[in-house]
Amino acid sequence: MNSASDPCIFIVDDDEDIRTSLSRALRTRGYATRVFDSAQAFLDGYEPDQSGCLILDYGMPEMSGLELQKLLVTRGYGLPVIFVTGHGGVPESVQAMKLGAIDFLEKPFRQEALIKQVDAALKIDTQRRKGRDKARNARARFEKLTDREREIAEIFVSNPSSASSKDVARQLKISPRTVDHHRARILEKMRVNSVAELVDLSITTKLFERI
Repeated sequence: MNSASDPCIFIVDDDEDIRTSLSRALRTRGYATRVFDSAQAFLDGYEPDQSGCLILDYGMPEMSGLELQKLLVTRGYGLPVIFVTGHGGVPESVQAMKLGAIDFLEKPFRQEALIKQVDAALKIDTQRRKGRDKARNARARFEKLTDREREIAEIFVSNPSSASSKDVARQLKISPRTVDHHRARILEKMRVNSVAELVDLSITTKLFERI
């Protein structure tokens, strides 16, 4: 089995012939694949930290592809989805795309078209995971700040144009020199070189929910 860092193409389709042909086509091109005959089988076998993408049949019994996609979104799984269908229409594809599907391919489709979307999905998955890792690391560093350091950091981020040492000192009724000391510690602990970098990191990783 591949490690979580090695991308895998998950194929969920109740048609065995489709599963086999898609898996074979992808494996001959160097992709790792895993196949499932139902949405529930996929849910039972998928580990959320596994990178890759999902090729998902829209029309399956018990749990449809769209229902599975909605469940993945609800659970916060960021696995990119490529839908394949033999009877999908415009309303179905619109729903899928609104939920973040990469594409909605109608059978029969050219394998080259699928490969193109798989490559796009894997790139998206890589970027999403980098973003989540960045946010997780930033949060871990943020948790090491003292209460006072967090308070000052939030002031910097919420209103950077009015976050001079004197402004912050006046607001918190402490000395500007103390603010300078806290600023240096905040930047060191957060591993940034300036307040501007702290602001950018805080916004991109959503460190402060109110900002």
